[in-house]
Amino acid sequence: MFSAQKELDLRARMAALGIREEDIAEKFIRASGPGGQKVNKTSSAVYLLHKPSGIEVKCARERSQALNRFLARRLLCERLDARQRGAASEKQQAIERIRRRKRQKSRRQKLRMVADKRHRAGIKALRGAPAAD
Repeated sequence: MFSAQKELDLRARMAALGIREEDIAEKFIRASGPGGQKVNKTSSAVYLLHKPSGIEVKCARERSQALNRFLARRLLCERLDARQRGAASEKQQAIERIRRRKRQKSRRQKLRMVADKRHRAGIKALRGAPAAD
C-alpha cells in the first residue's frame, strides 16, 4: 500500500517533470493473469497515455485499482525521466553499474588482486601462536 507521503512525493516529481493531470488520458481495463475471479470481474488495470510525449503505460501489478493508478503514474514518471535525461537517468546508471561490475578484469587487475591476497595472507600468518622451540 502507499502512504500519503508517497502520494505527495509522486505529485512533486510529476510537477518537476512537467506532467499535468490534464495531459494524462486514463482508462481502466480488465487485467489478465493471476488473481482469479476478482481480476476477471473488475477493471483494476490502469492504462495511461501522456498526450504531449505519447508515452503509454499499463499497470496491472496489484488487485487494487487505486494502487495500480499510483504505480502507473510512478512508471510514467520513470519513463519520461529516462527519455528526458537519457544516459543520466537513474535506471540507466544502475544498468551501467551492473555492467561494470560484471565486466571481466584486466590482466593487471588480476595480478594486483593476487598480490594483495598474498600480502594479506602473510599478515594473517603472523597472527598464529609462536612456534615452540
